[in-house]
Amino acid sequence: MKNKYFDIHAPVFWPSVALIILFITVTLWVGEPMALVFTDIKTFITDKTGWLFIIAVNTFIIFCFYLGFSKYGAIRLGGKEAQPEFTTGAWFAMLFSAGMGIGLLFWGVAEPVYHYAVPPYGEAHTLEAAKRAMNLTFLHWGFHAWAIYAVVGLALAFFAYNRKLPLTIRSVFYPLLGERMNGWMGNVIDVLAVLATLFGLATSLGLGVQQVSGGLFYLFGIPNTVMVQVLLIAGITLIATISVVSGIDKGVKFLSQWNVRIAAILLIFVLIVGPTLFIFRSFVQNMGNYLTSIIEVSTWTEAYRDNGWQGDWTVFYWAWWISWSPFVGMFIARVSRGRTIQEFIFGVLLVPTILTFLWLTALGGSAIFIDMKEGLLSGNHVLAESITDDVSIALFVFLEKFPFSGIGSIIGILLVTSFFCYLL
Repeated sequence: MKNKYFDIHAPVFWPSVALIILFITVTLWVGEPMALVFTDIKTFITDKTGWLFIIAVNTFIIFCFYLGFSKYGAIRLGGKEAQPEFTTGAWFAMLFSAGMGIGLLFWGVAEPVYHYAVPPYGEAHTLEAAKRAMNLTFLHWGFHAWAIYAVVGLALAFFAYNRKLPLTIRSVFYPLLGERMNGWMGNVIDVLAVLATLFGLATSLGLGVQQVSGGLFYLFGIPNTVMVQVLLIAGITLIATISVVSGIDKGVKFLSQWNVRIAAILLIFVLIVGPTLFIFRSFVQNMGNYLTSIIEVSTWTEAYRDNGWQGDWTVFYWAWWISWSPFVGMFIARVSRGRTIQEFIFGVLLVPTILTFLWLTALGGSAIFIDMKEGLLSGNHVLAESITDDVSIALFVFLEKFPFSGIGSIIGILLVTSFFCYLL
């Protein structure tokens, strides 16, 4: 269906709309008991197929490195004469913003501290718990996560630009389905991709609005209610709509670059007023721990000690990234025309991961450092307890430990809002 203002593919659009409306209606009608249904479904999936998620994600990362170093790495997305549409800096900014920006803001402080205060095994608030916390957080936000995006994004880009197929998930299945992808099979694939993206989007936006609302309550006493969160979503959606209407080369590019600039300001702020030497030293050590233990940690399945931790964390993350990959992968494909496969793989896999690790060390690692120091002096772990009690205010509780904390918190709210706009 085409007209002056929109272009939709009816066999995919209307079934997707109907299923989304049905899902939302049933959820609202049933109310709170639906939370138990979702919990049971999640528990069943993580208990029965968690090992399969772990194999799949490890396979993605192996496949990425194979492609990056193989003869196929020289293939240029869009053909031999294709040139990148965006500068390398703008490209990296859009990769980072689309991939994990909002999640890193929410969990950048909260997750390392949570694993340190409530470890999967061993004693809490110890040196070993701190090192393990950073290692597990690096696992969840590192190479494996970006490998999922890289595989989906590369497949979409190759078939769209080199095989001249539509930039949709169905095109990835062309080698298996051939021209049948243009029929009902392709429609089903695209509908499932839309629904998967819905769940990934709901998770990301849910974290974002919780953090904005929690920050406003923590700083200014604005009630953290459902109505306030709905109003925040409406207002931020309006800003995001203006950005999208402006186009990728203007609005989205501009927003992504400002996201990275504001994030850099917050990172530099923490580096200057925080434990600077500790951050740089621990960054090197955290990287070493991660790389030396990556095989062991990434293949751990809790087979001998199953307390449900992995289903709540690692498998949850792998499922989140996979559900989010149609959206992020399509966006990465859209902005990567003209890149070689090797440039694409290592650009998507390495640069965002290293920046992510620096971010996690500066914020999460510093929070652990402060809590350990306070614990030695007073025997209490006030910072860790405050964060584990309400992870939505973790960033603001952390920033309160530094001079000029009000400035840091305002930068944090602006950054969360900016990343929120980008997702929408």
